[in-house]
Order: sequence, then structure tokens, then C-alpha cells
Amino acid sequence: MKQSSILTGILLAVLLVASGSVMAQTKPLRVFILAGQSNMEGHARIETFDYIGDDPATAPLLKQMRGSDGKPAVCDDVWISYFTGSGESNGEGFGKLTAGYGARQKPSEDGGKIGPEFTFGLTLDERLNEPVLIIKAAWGGKSLHTDFRSPSAGPYVLSDWQKQNYPKQEGHGIPKDFEKWKADKIKETGVYYRLMIEHVRHVLKDIKRVCPAYAGQGYELAGFVWLQGWNDMVDGHVYPKHGKPDRFELYSELLSHFIRDVRRDLSAPKMPFVIGVMGVSGAKGGNEIVAFRSAMTAPALLPEFKGNVTAVPTAPFWSEELGAIDEKYGQVRQMNYYLDSKHKDHANADGKMTPEQKREYVKKYEADLISPAEVVLWKRGASNAGYHYLGCAKTFAQMGQAFAEANLAMLKDQGRR
Repeated sequence: MKQSSILTGILLAVLLVASGSVMAQTKPLRVFILAGQSNMEGHARIETFDYIGDDPATAPLLKQMRGSDGKPAVCDDVWISYFTGSGESNGEGFGKLTAGYGARQKPSEDGGKIGPEFTFGLTLDERLNEPVLIIKAAWGGKSLHTDFRSPSAGPYVLSDWQKQNYPKQEGHGIPKDFEKWKADKIKETGVYYRLMIEHVRHVLKDIKRVCPAYAGQGYELAGFVWLQGWNDMVDGHVYPKHGKPDRFELYSELLSHFIRDVRRDLSAPKMPFVIGVMGVSGAKGGNEIVAFRSAMTAPALLPEFKGNVTAVPTAPFWSEELGAIDEKYGQVRQMNYYLDSKHKDHANADGKMTPEQKREYVKKYEADLISPAEVVLWKRGASNAGYHYLGCAKTFAQMGQAFAEANLAMLKDQGRR
């Protein structure tokens, strides 16, 4: 009798697992889209993973990111198609999600880096327990005002400052051939928006090519994550009102158009949309960065986007200790410039220093400024410049996790989880 009960229990457990597997296969496949510029590409080298484990708060995340062999984890239930490139040379890399789907020299080859996609997928894998497809489209150095400009935003319009100064065809950053510039601008406007939409449609036409687990059960566009902004934030011609609280108001308008257009063009009117708010410089972000962060957040506060658009600050994930070291390396670069330019207030004011003397001077200056411990810490946690969040895997890992959690929260609120 006892043995019969045990066998019955085992049979029920097997049936429950089997029914769960069948349900996962019959439910529509969840598809998530990630898009943006270089930080969505991701410039955190895998070599900086160990730094994540130094902080007790993020050590559990590192365990998730690595398999039992110590190598980056491979998600058996998450697949990714990554569309990227340079200039007109674009291509796709795809497969099971793992590390290496960050910035790439060749679109189809592992670049040894991560962006937010890695932990975004790991978090989905853990919470959903079903097959997931990520479609990522990202290119470095792209703006929302031109490159990703969406259809309802209309054609590119010159700012008042540009209207006043560009016809003169002289000055810093002002095109020398205004008519050619205008013709080129028409050609460039919206190119990367269209490439992004075309790639998403391309993948969705033949999902099984990328995601072998797909069994023709249909799909659900379950989320979109946007991580972009640098090229807009630093453009003083398009956004010329320096120091004014409404300087980046246009960005808010363009992003609102972008959200509406993506949903319309992909026939997903309530698709959850996550805005990754610019976080470079962390808590030390100056007034212009703070103003831009507010502009990025603004669309999420519109009544039409309540509950279906979430702005996620990324400044809390910036490494303040690495940022402080980066500032010191900036001082070293500045000293190099002072010596080369024969700055009147610095050592080579008379221009008599030889190249070797300048090198030795800067070497000593750096050694006095940056301690050996700071050098070790920098090599452990950073692998790129400040505008790429220092290429710090800890930062990108926390970002990806936060984006996934925000996306899942919206799905839950919509009764889709």
C-alpha cells in the first residue's frame, strides 16, 4: 500500500512537469526588443566580471552570470538575435543567450563584451520559466533627433540656433556646405529606426531560424527596452538652450513619438516600454546631465503611458569608486595636453622639453596621483570610457536586471504574467 502511494506520487509529479512543459510550448512565445546606441551595444568586457563579486549586494548576480565551470552562463531557454554593425555594413549574430552579445567588431562573432541583454535574459529565464526570444538592434553614435527619428516626429527641423548660424557656413561644428548638409540630413533621418523595425519583422517571419524551441504557437511582443541618449545630450546645436530647464524638451517629444510609432509599426499597442535613463557620472552628474535625465523620464509621466511605460534610472548603477579613478586618469590626459600645447602655466611653457622628458614627467605625475591599489581596482572593474559606463560589467549587469524587473512588473499589472 505504501509502495503504491509512492508510485502514484511519482506519476503525478511526472504528469505535472509534463503538463507544464506542454503549456510552455502552447503559450505564445514571449519576444522582447532591446534597442539604442553604444550603451545598448554594451562595452563591458567579460574580464571585469570578478569585480561584481567584490560587493556582497551583487555577488549573487555574479553567480547567476556564471556556470558551474566558472565560464559565462548559457541560457537554455533564452535565444537572441542581435543586429548591429558600422556604417552600411550591418549583420546579425544569433543563438542561445550568453556573454559576448555586447559590442562587436563583426556582427556574427563574439565580441567578449556584454550590454544589458545578458542579465536581462537571465532574469527573464529565472522568473518566467519558459522559452524567450530577445531581438536586439543597436549601433554606436546614433541620435534620436536624426538616426532613430520615427515617422510621426516628421522631418528633421533645424533649431532656431541652426537657422541663424548654419547659413553663415563658418564656426565650430557648422557645416561648410549647408545645401549638401541639408540633403544628407534628409537621407539620414530615420534610417536606424527603419533598420530596427525591418530586422524585428525579419526575425518574426521565421522565428524558428533563431529560436529552435519555437513550435508555431504564435508570439507575444512582451516588452521593449530603450537605452540611448549620449549623442542627443551632447548636441548643442540641436538642443542649444544651455542651462535652461526646458533645453531637452524636444527629446521628450521625440521619444514619445518613438514609443507610439514602435507600437503602431509592430502592432503592439500596449507593449511594455522601458526607458533606460542616462546614468553616466552617477550622483555627480552636472546640471545638463540632470536636465537630460528629466527629459528622458518625461514620457513615462504622460497619462497615455501610465502603467505601460517605465523610466528606470541607471545612475545608481554607476561605480562611484571607479568614476573617481577615471577623473584622475582624466587629469593625466589633461597634463599631456598641457605639455604638448606648451601651456603657459605648466612645465613645458617654453617648449624645450623633449618627447622623452614629457613622457617621464607625465609618468611621475600619474604615479603621484593614482595609487597602486587604484590601478589594480581600475583594471579589475573598468574596461572603457566614462560615456560607456566605464565598461564596467557590474553596472551593465545591474541595468539588465532592473530593466527586466520593470518590464515584468508592467506585464503583471496588465495581467499578462
